[in-house]
Amino acid sequence: MSNLHGRALEDEYLGIMRDLGGDAEGREIAASYLASAHPVANREGMPTWSVTPKILCSAELGILRDAAETMGRILERVTARFLSDKNFRARFCLPGEAEALSLVPTGYERLIPFARIDVLFDEETGDFTVVGAATDSSLGMTASVEVTRAAQLTETYRRFAELHPEVETFDVTGGVIDALRETYVSWANADTGTRHPERPAVGIVDYPESASASEFSDIIERLADEGVFARFVDIRDLRIEEAGGHRRLVDSQGPIGCVYRRVLLSEMLEKPCDGANALVEAARRGLACVIGGFRTWPVSTNALLAVLSSDAVEDVLDHEELAFVRAHVPETRLLTRESDLTPYLAEPGRWLARPMGAYRANEAVAGDSYDDRDDWWRVLLACAEEGGVIQERPSAYRSPAVLGAPAVGEDESRAGETVEVENILGLHLFCGQFGGVYARGGYEGSHGPWSNRATMGCLVVRD
Repeated sequence: MSNLHGRALEDEYLGIMRDLGGDAEGREIAASYLASAHPVANREGMPTWSVTPKILCSAELGILRDAAETMGRILERVTARFLSDKNFRARFCLPGEAEALSLVPTGYERLIPFARIDVLFDEETGDFTVVGAATDSSLGMTASVEVTRAAQLTETYRRFAELHPEVETFDVTGGVIDALRETYVSWANADTGTRHPERPAVGIVDYPESASASEFSDIIERLADEGVFARFVDIRDLRIEEAGGHRRLVDSQGPIGCVYRRVLLSEMLEKPCDGANALVEAARRGLACVIGGFRTWPVSTNALLAVLSSDAVEDVLDHEELAFVRAHVPETRLLTRESDLTPYLAEPGRWLARPMGAYRANEAVAGDSYDDRDDWWRVLLACAEEGGVIQERPSAYRSPAVLGAPAVGEDESRAGETVEVENILGLHLFCGQFGGVYARGGYEGSHGPWSNRATMGCLVVRD
């Protein structure tokens, strides 16, 4: 498409950096900023990032906005049918306890307050493929903001912005806060008892060993700026107590009126504790506003795309949404012990296997990543035994990126190296509205093109 200029803008940005001899000073300034800001790390804890950002033009932004918001409407429709139709629920193959918790009412209408839709986007054609949705605990908000800010401190960015003064960035963390506020004030019990109708005590609830501490501290600081007291809450510390004739959810620091649940439902079930029971009771009894409730879980699992690939959604979605699914969702099937695995063994390069449970971009296993076909066969057998999914492997758009200088104490051997990355864009939705992009790139390592991953900033250049 002739109006797609993002790749040309990225090449221009790289050209400026080359003219600056790699802009080593800019990379060091950016690294120093990240060392003092909220830490940027992937799920393995490695602070890998790219000093060159993903750059979108107006036309590309429009495509991605429409994609995200259309998929958001689809998630709402699928969740509503899940709640009302037991036969449709069965398509997700959820364990009994997870399914029961997913049916607990929330006290407000919005079914999916937060979502991140991951897409593979071809910057030259505008084509895209939806590869998953994170609705139960989506990551990448603070990381995308901080890496963008770091890139903006470089001489490369300064020169680029002189040529393109209409550069914009996303305030993704601000979108989180707005969605939290909007959801809470719509809660039926927001102005009952001792709760403040607009500024409740907010608890960001997770298991400490799984928590995204940097993201949480960012949100807590931003809420404090708006006069809202928020804190991280270890789920194990939660309990229900009675005071002044009112039962309420509390931790060691006091009552909690609004829960931003970041703990995955699956982890709650894997690590049962009194605090998890208290959170469930608070949700059931309306003792606290649990943002997202537990209803966000079904469409956050790897079963989602398999359900969308089936005929079960033909009377759930409208014609436009069905056309979207058929055009942009890869063929995906749930595997069971009765599944015929021979087609996937015969064409390993065509397929990805994903485990049961929550969607995570980095947990897909490619069939052609194994030299020994028996190893791929064992993956398929395990996937069928556990109820995972097999997914047609979409092609990822590849582009160059320059790795940033590492944070203090990290290996400097690849700083400034230009690598070719496979791009994946996380499209954030807040109460159904597009709110920003979390860009990542996978690059070659000993176990294939996603052995290493870099967080990338994101710029929008208006035409």
